[in-house]
Amino acid sequence: MAKSTLLLHLHILLLFISSSSSSAAAAASRPAFACATGSPAASLPFCRTSLPIRARVRDLVGRLTREEKVKMLVNNAAGVPRLGIAGYEWWSEALHGVSNVGPAVRFGGAFPGATSFPQVISSAASFNASLWELIGIAVSDEARAMYNGGQAGLTMWSPNVNVFRDPRWGRGQETPGEDPTVSGRYAAAYVRGLQQPYGGKGSHGHNRLKLAACCKHYTAYDLDNWKGVDRFHFNAVVSKQDLEDTFNVPFKTCVVEGKAASIMCSYNQVNGIPSCADPDLLRNTIRGQWGLNGYIVSDCDSVGVLYNDQHYTSNPEDAAADTLKAGLDLDCGPFLAQYTESAVQKGKATDGDIDSALTHTVAVQMRLGMYDGEPSQQPFGNLGPNDVCSSTHQELAVEAARQGIVLLKNHKRALPLSTTNLRTVAVIGPNSDATVTMIGNYAGVPCGYTSPLEGIGKYVKTIHQMGCTTVACTGENQPIDAAVDAARKADATIMVVGLDQSIEAEMRDRESLLLPGRQQELVLKVAAASQGPTILVLLCGGPIDVTFAENHRKIKAILWAGYPGQAGGAAIADVIFGAYNPGGKLPVTWYPEDYVEKVPMTTMAMRADSSKRYPGRSYRFYTGPVVYPFGHGLSYTTFSHSLARAPVEFAVPVNGRRRADYINSAESNRTVRVTHTRCDGLHVPIHVDVKNVGERDGTHTVLVYSSPPTGHSAPAKQLVAFEKVHVAAGSQVRVIMGIDVCRDLSFASVEGIRRIPIGDHSLQIGELTHSISLRAEGLRV
Repeated sequence: MAKSTLLLHLHILLLFISSSSSSAAAAASRPAFACATGSPAASLPFCRTSLPIRARVRDLVGRLTREEKVKMLVNNAAGVPRLGIAGYEWWSEALHGVSNVGPAVRFGGAFPGATSFPQVISSAASFNASLWELIGIAVSDEARAMYNGGQAGLTMWSPNVNVFRDPRWGRGQETPGEDPTVSGRYAAAYVRGLQQPYGGKGSHGHNRLKLAACCKHYTAYDLDNWKGVDRFHFNAVVSKQDLEDTFNVPFKTCVVEGKAASIMCSYNQVNGIPSCADPDLLRNTIRGQWGLNGYIVSDCDSVGVLYNDQHYTSNPEDAAADTLKAGLDLDCGPFLAQYTESAVQKGKATDGDIDSALTHTVAVQMRLGMYDGEPSQQPFGNLGPNDVCSSTHQELAVEAARQGIVLLKNHKRALPLSTTNLRTVAVIGPNSDATVTMIGNYAGVPCGYTSPLEGIGKYVKTIHQMGCTTVACTGENQPIDAAVDAARKADATIMVVGLDQSIEAEMRDRESLLLPGRQQELVLKVAAASQGPTILVLLCGGPIDVTFAENHRKIKAILWAGYPGQAGGAAIADVIFGAYNPGGKLPVTWYPEDYVEKVPMTTMAMRADSSKRYPGRSYRFYTGPVVYPFGHGLSYTTFSHSLARAPVEFAVPVNGRRRADYINSAESNRTVRVTHTRCDGLHVPIHVDVKNVGERDGTHTVLVYSSPPTGHSAPAKQLVAFEKVHVAAGSQVRVIMGIDVCRDLSFASVEGIRRIPIGDHSLQIGELTHSISLRAEGLRV
């Protein structure tokens, strides 16, 4: 979740004040259990767990005055003392572990830290949806435990599922990458892990929740601060086509499949309308078409931004009224508490608008058990300090880091290194002894760190030199010569370079894809002096143009470790020395430096436009040169694929439409609207045999791409399925996948309407290709 500098300073102050009083902090981070025995409201209908949640919410909201209601429309919601309800802080974060970015979370006392898993871009590189859900479950255990101890809330404003559209974006590290299908599947898996719904809907109409997740930042948000253009003033001009088949895809999956309890709208405008004030985006799409069962929250200060910075309305009451009427339920910031009551008094908003918003937020609180008495008497009430930083969670953090490491280059099988042939290894680079850098942003206080230097030192004797004092690596006095001398003395050299939050971060986009400052000079001089193989390790969230290293004869191997979390150093060493066989794949395209010279970051179009010399974005539309392609990743073994089962023809049932309704003048342009198709259970079965023909056990991701019939504006290539499997050396595993025809084989027309091309679709699975002909069934003449 993002915030303005002013709000950040305010919350830092509040955190400082709250740290002086544990009882006050506990009250701020969780409700004062209005329904506990002895409470003034214990006998009232909203406290009766036997009643449906809708009835309980209606009873509670109906007892509140307008003044009480508007003070509950903001993140630091006020309490209602006469009903025994204390204030609640909605803002907690759990992007890749419980984070103290939000004011509801406090570390210290019984909870000195929490497990810091790899940054999202690193976990995405595993292409392992089961792992994503397991991380979510572990994080939910720790968050609920901290809530029980009064040191966290239950409403986590995570995950970030924006499409990583531009390689310069400072927050791309928080996302699952550039592919909307991967981002959507990540969203659904992580949200399921965080929320762990239970109890079933039944007559109560709502699943109960362990935590409430929030997918953000909706929508077309992927610019923070680039060449003087910032997110508070940016108007994202987006076509209906790109909105439908790229930017909104992860959010739809998050709501429809992940059943997220919340969506956060973004700072930016979309085609001239602030996203938090657009009824089409919020009320019509999120709640209407997708059926959100939860609340919509603003990014922090967004309502204030649309009035004060974007000047979208002429007075604050209109800003409050416009957002409420658009479908916003909760304001991260003070704006709605300040201006909603006067908006009603001036006839710009109604009590019904307030009640609608409050109904959605209170319903989520009730699904979380916040009006069911003391936490100790509820499910998950047994979770406590022993469940935070547990050995199981810390082992999962190591495994997640291993799975997210991508082997980009391995010339003549230089890796893994053999410890028996090495007396000393030079460990060099500004990130060689990194700790805080490894956890990226939106992280909390980790259980502990294992730096790359520490991890490597557990395998071999090391000689350590930084080479650059910081990742910026500027100035004449960098200790490059000392690093060169260390490389001359060692049997092998491991260089750990890249970026950190001083280069890419929230409110900090890059302008270049090259290594910062003199880092490239450091790498080249050290490689030239090294007596043995040079291994390059990159710590970064966004891609870097390392063409020089890919082509360098003495740089034998390159690893991308992303931001691998608290145990990153152990994972990096395990891969380098062969204790773990890497299987990660790149979740983003790595472009050459000249890409940024051709493409302004402010241009939102995904599709290439030759008339404007615009090359397009992501592997789905860009066909120019790359440093490394999306999905690239090597292994210490070799896998082969064979198609065990796949149809050559597949019928698409149409709802009795006339042939003229879907056939255009050109035969190649035949399409069927998804809304005219009977989509339930419409999956193409694909069975693939994966054989490990090498000498080492390993994990492999089966990536299935589809290319549509010619004559459409569909992506030239689209990932439609993926599965991670472990295959022992010399053995074979069958992977069974289903391709959802309506979701995966459709595309968005220029009008933003989902259509399925009828005709031959080409599937690519590694070295295999297979054609499936889709035919429409049930058409009338």
